[in-house]
Order: sequence, then structure tokens, then C-alpha cells
Amino acid sequence: MLTVVEKVLFFILTLISVHFATLGFSRIVQIVARGGNGYYPRLDHLPARVGEAVWRTLTQRTVFRDRSWVSFFHAFIFYGFSFYLLVNLFDGLQGYLSADWQGHLDFGLLGNLYRLGADLFTVLILVGVAYMLIRRFIVGDRRLEHNELTLLHEAVAAGGVRRDSLVVGAFILLHVGFRLVGEGFLLAAGGHTDAWQPFASALARMVGFGEGRIIGWHVGWWGALGLILAFLPYFPRSKHIHLLVAPMNFVLEPRLEGKRVSTGALEPLDFEDDSAEQFGVSRLEHLRWPQLLDPYACIQCNRCSDVCPANQTGKALSPAAIEINKRYELTLVGDLLASEVKTPREVGEFVLSPEALWACTTCGACMEVCPVGCEQMIDIVDIRRDRVMMQGEFPAGLQSAFRGLERTGNPWGLGQDRRMDWADGLDVPTVEEKPDFEVLFWVGCAGSYSPAGQATTRAMVRILEQAGVDYAVLGRGERCTGDPARRAGNEYLYHQLASENVGVLDEALIGDPAKRRRVVTTCPHCFNALLNDYPQLGGNYEVVHHSTFIDQLMREGRLPTSSSSRSLTYHDPCYLGRHNGVYDAPRRLLRGASGGLTEMPRNRAGSFCCGAGGAQFWKEEEPGEMRVSENRYQEARETGAEVVAAGCPFCKMMLSSSGGAEEGGGPEVLDIAQIVAAELDAVPVKPSETDRPPS
Repeated sequence: MLTVVEKVLFFILTLISVHFATLGFSRIVQIVARGGNGYYPRLDHLPARVGEAVWRTLTQRTVFRDRSWVSFFHAFIFYGFSFYLLVNLFDGLQGYLSADWQGHLDFGLLGNLYRLGADLFTVLILVGVAYMLIRRFIVGDRRLEHNELTLLHEAVAAGGVRRDSLVVGAFILLHVGFRLVGEGFLLAAGGHTDAWQPFASALARMVGFGEGRIIGWHVGWWGALGLILAFLPYFPRSKHIHLLVAPMNFVLEPRLEGKRVSTGALEPLDFEDDSAEQFGVSRLEHLRWPQLLDPYACIQCNRCSDVCPANQTGKALSPAAIEINKRYELTLVGDLLASEVKTPREVGEFVLSPEALWACTTCGACMEVCPVGCEQMIDIVDIRRDRVMMQGEFPAGLQSAFRGLERTGNPWGLGQDRRMDWADGLDVPTVEEKPDFEVLFWVGCAGSYSPAGQATTRAMVRILEQAGVDYAVLGRGERCTGDPARRAGNEYLYHQLASENVGVLDEALIGDPAKRRRVVTTCPHCFNALLNDYPQLGGNYEVVHHSTFIDQLMREGRLPTSSSSRSLTYHDPCYLGRHNGVYDAPRRLLRGASGGLTEMPRNRAGSFCCGAGGAQFWKEEEPGEMRVSENRYQEARETGAEVVAAGCPFCKMMLSSSGGAEEGGGPEVLDIAQIVAAELDAVPVKPSETDRPPS
């Protein structure tokens, strides 16, 4: 179809384009390879990883988790471009075949279906891209913008994202548009239409039939495939590269023994490595290689910022800006990073400001909603580690919490001799007094020292005793799990606390092998630390949140099902729900209430944080339009429920101390254990079994 001159020219241009594109891709490989390795395997069980990644990519299920209308049009582009891999291959071959081939695939029905698919997807891609460009450049979508307080890389502030979006959008429009033109003129030159190409046939009718129309095919062919050659060297620098890197991110997600690692598990640091000169992230080269891959996977959609509690309450933090800023800095200094030269700037100068760094609640909403598997929260914690352990820079409010953890084993700084004050008047057995227990009730610092937490702890004891559970507590031997220190970046302090606790727990839980000993806790932060963090130190325990445990007791008939006459709404704690997937048990035990259970609009994996996580509870909240807890409490109020059921002592304290709650007239905030215990006091029952914990 092409002339000899055209064939030679296209071949030469292809070699040039591929050469420069290869340089771009090689640069990315060298940049990513500069990053360090992490604790969790990323390359084991490859067949299973690849299979799941292919499935997630083809189904686009991570994209459709949010923004259904935008995702619908994005699907036009994704599926169309996937099919276009085949289309571009055949179009390239078409140019080198003889003129009498006429561009038709002589493969019977298969060829007909191919031409139909190419024709339909051409139009769908055009519609999808037009929608995206209109949304960004004409109508304007505030979700694509950043908070004025957010630190943006100078290239981003200068319009880099908009410019890149325009280049990519224009390329797709013109590439696909020229392809449609070429097919239409090819049909016109042949003097016929094709029922399997309705849109190309319509164009052929518009331009009229005649052999002279073949020039239109040449224009369309060179426009479509020539644009690929022009765009290919730019591809590694554009956001369009997410097409390749996003599936790689799915393949390389952290796993342990083939199972996905909870987002509540952080990467540990090796304090026994005497050669280590850096803890945490100060510069790009301190990032692990998955963290250097993330900015290339990022599609810059801002979905993560859309669900970030800090960002949505007007604070400086934008999880999207983290990946975008990293990407634009890599474009500037990638050659230095690839050649193992020290990069010129610290991440605090271009990734995120101190205000943004300390606004994060580590709720994990950004990682949950990200359609391409980026781990923005992990970056934040790693940068905090550098600030705390290497530079000694952190909010003043955390100083007292760290001091309390160091001296007394709890962030309140209260004496260890007061850890059992909550049990005054109760006959609560300790492990020393009852070494043959079956369930260890881990009370936690909030449950031991906070009046609100103590009320939950006493309610839980009432439930355990009513159900005849054979339990004990560590008493004064219990110390903070270290969760607030770890999430605040003080990994060394966490390591000290956790190591000590592992020793205490191992001693307490080792007993009769025939007995299955479990740890039950009312605090999701303790639950997450014991379940996900402690195995890194050799502490492997069966850990159950009290909502799951109570639900099991009810299903076994050892407790009555809920019969509260007050209407309820349930707040999902981030460290119970989103980080660890516990959603059904608390709802199951609450749904028996005669007053009914009403869901808040943001629930389950999409729940909104209370604002306490990430050590926020121990410091002043960063400036913004409103407090995170107030945002959540107002949402609960709008359900019309009389009670907000919480499954976390910190959620309970944050919501009940919000401005709306203190004004009165809104729902009361109670822990699940308090709701259940109140019903037991009203209608006491005798447990059916008292000699074992729930199975």
C-alpha cells in the first residue's frame, strides 16, 4: 500500500523513535533500581501475582471503585486502546502489503469481527477522550485541582500536569482520528462500503467514491502511525506510562506467603545494621524501589486526595501531590538518581510541607481508593521517620507522648502502677493469678487510662463474665503496643516497646498446647499492631477485635442478640475496617437492635476517619477549614440516629469531643461493648456454655 520511499522512511523513523524511547525506559529502570529493598516479598508466587494483576487490569475493578461516571468513559479509552494494540499492528502490516489487498482481513468471520471492533472502539475512544478533555479544560472539575495550601513542585505549579494531559489527550484524539480518516478514504478509494465498519463507511459516503481517494488513506495512515513514532520517545515522560506501570504495581504489591499484606503493616527498619547511615526518607534515593515506581503508575486523578480526611477538611496534605511531585522531580534529576549521584534537594522542599506531613491520620483511604496501587501513606511515614529520628523535628505535642512512652510505657505519661485503676471494684484476674486462662484481654492504654476508654473496658469485662469466658489480663505487665510512636515516625521507640511486649506475650501465651489461646482487644490500633506489626519481631498471635468476639459469643448463644430500642449508626474505625477488613461482625451484632441500624453515606472501605490516627490524637490538629472529627460527627448526625456505635476508644473520644457533640442535640457516642453490656444489665441471661471461648 505504501510506496517504496514511504516504506524506507517509516522504517528509518521507527528505528529512531524506538532508540529514544528505549533510552527513556532504560532511565526509568535505572531510577527504580536505585531504590532499596523492603521487608515484604514482591516477586514471589509470580504466576499467581501475574494472573491476579491481569484480572484486575482487564476488569478495571479498582477504577470503578469510585467516580462511576468518569470511570465509565475511562473504560472506553482503556478497552479501546487495549484493542488498538492489535489494530496498530495490523495497520502497520497493511502499509507494507500489496495494493490489491485493499486493507481487508480475509479471515472470514474473525476478520469481520476485527473490523467491527476496530471501527466501534475508534469512536468510543474519541468519545471517551473528548469527555476527559472537556472535563479538565472546559467544564473544570475541582477534584482535579489542589488545595492552595498544598506544596506543589514548581513544574506542576507552572502547569505541567495540564500541559501533559493536553499532549496525551491530543495524541489519542489525533491518532485515533487519523486512523478513522484512513479507513474511510480506503473504502472510498475501493468504491464500496463495509457493513462491518459502519463509521468508516459513513465517512466514505461523505467524501465520495473514487480511486483518487487513496491519498486520504496515505494521510490517515501516516497521521495515525506517524504520531505513534512521534509520541513514543515522550511516552516514558508522560502520565500515559501508567498503562504499563499500573499492572506492574499490581504484580509487585507486598505479599507474605502469597497473601496480600494489610495496609496497616509498615515496613520495619533494621536497627541491628551497623552500616546504616539513614533511617527514613530525606531524599529520593532513600526511597525503596516500589516507592520510586509509584509516581510512574500514578494517573494524577486526585482520587486519593478526594478521600483524604486532612485534604477534605481544608488542610495542606494532598496524597496525590506526593506522587505527582515525586514524578516531576524525577524528570528533572532522574539522570543523577540513575547514575547513583546524590540528588540536590530534600523531599521536604518539593514533595510535601511540614504542615502536610503531620496532617496525615494514616487512615489508609488514599491507598484503598488508588486505582493503580500507589502507597502514599507509606511515603509519609518514612519521611516522618527521618524527621523524628534523624533531624529531631516533630510537633511539640508529640514530645510529651514520646516521653510518656519512654518513661511509663503509655502516651498519657501516667504511672504503670495505675494501669489497673479501671478495675477498681471488679474481680479481674491477671495472668499471674490465673495462668491457665484461655483468652488474654489486652486492655490497651486508652482502655486503662482514659475515662472514656475505661467505661468500654469495664463493659467488656461485664460481657466476658456474663458469657463465662475464661480470661485474664496482663495488668501492670502490659505496656503500649507502640502504635502511636510508629505512626508518628519514632520507629526506634516503637521497636523498644514492641520487643518488650513480645517477650511478655510469649511468656503469657505459652502454656498447654491443647489450649487455643487468643488475644482480644477493644482497640483497633492495638489489634493492628499485634496482628500485623508484631510478627516482624517474631510475635505471632491469634488476635481478635472485641466486635468479632462478641458477635461469636452471640452466635453461640452465650450472649443475647442485640435488642437496643435506640436507633444506631456505626462508624468504621480505619484500623479495624479499611486496614484489616473487619466490617460485618460489628454490623451483625448491632442489626438486631429494634431501633434499627442506619449506615452513614461513607461507610465500610469508604469510611471517613475520626482524626485520631497517625498519632494525631497526641498533637494539635493542623490548620484547615474544620476538624476531621467534626466532619465525621456531622455526617453521623444527619442519619438521624440516636447513638453512634464505635469500635475504637479513640474514635469514641474524638467523635464525642467534636464541636457538634458538645453542643448537644446530636447522637450519643458509645462503644459497641457499652451498648451490649447495657442490654445485659437490663435483661441478664445465663450463658449456655462457660468452659470455653467462642470457636
